[in-house]
Amino acid sequence: MSDDGPGARRESPRTPAENAELALLLEVSATPKPGNVDRGHDLSDLRFEHFLAGAVGSGEGLRRAESGAPVGVAFERAVRGMRTQEGGNTQFGCLLLLVPLVRAAAAGDPTASGVTDVVESTTVADAADFYRSFEHVDVAVSDPPEDFDALDVRRGSDAIPTLRERGLTLFDVMAASDGDGNAAEWTGGFSRTFTAAEDILADDGPVLDRISRAFVRLLAEQEDTLVRTKHGPDVAADVVRRAAEARGDPEAVAELADAFVAEGINPGTTADVVCAATFVALERGVSV
Repeated sequence: MSDDGPGARRESPRTPAENAELALLLEVSATPKPGNVDRGHDLSDLRFEHFLAGAVGSGEGLRRAESGAPVGVAFERAVRGMRTQEGGNTQFGCLLLLVPLVRAAAAGDPTASGVTDVVESTTVADAADFYRSFEHVDVAVSDPPEDFDALDVRRGSDAIPTLRERGLTLFDVMAASDGDGNAAEWTGGFSRTFTAAEDILADDGPVLDRISRAFVRLLAEQEDTLVRTKHGPDVAADVVRRAAEARGDPEAVAELADAFVAEGINPGTTADVVCAATFVALERGVSV
């Protein structure tokens, strides 16, 4: 997405925090999104209502991001609020992308360069708050690189002394998270987010249908990190193939949604990106 021209202007009647919360609600309401919770599909341990409650719970953290609070502070608070429902981790990855986007939008620069400035300006304290957030929810992550054992995010606060010793910012932590889709957004200018936002803006019809189609396009283009972490590379590659085959055929996409739920395949990282893209589209004035 270009940083210039009318696409870079903020055109929404809502505040950035309101748009972020709305993006969380719209993302989970769009259907079908093969393998993910939506208004037509629950998982065995996660239900539609959990995501609605998680979106509302994250509101204070999103408002803190809008008011200029440090990224880590806003993210940790958003995750803590999200967790005030019985389903567990509903939108951790979505919030990891939304918080810096809200900061950029509130500063008047809801662009790729604007959010890049935000994430590249993060601090060691932001990284510490990021690690603390893992104590609120269980997050599926892959094993860290060998020299990052002491900084495994699953260590939570126990890893903070090492963070401080090495002087690692939150951006540094993301840069070391090789293969993670959300970390790649942070370090790559949120490229998939802004491209998917353009797709949503250029599409027509109800916004929930646009979000569903954007999700399938993303799923057909790149392996989902969560699927790869849980099921391995072969399954992740097969998901891309099956999504590409179903893309553009509403009946086939609906069948794929049912099949993925039955198989326990949950492309959560793709949902994170489409949620962030929905936020950008809302900031750019998509009609709701």
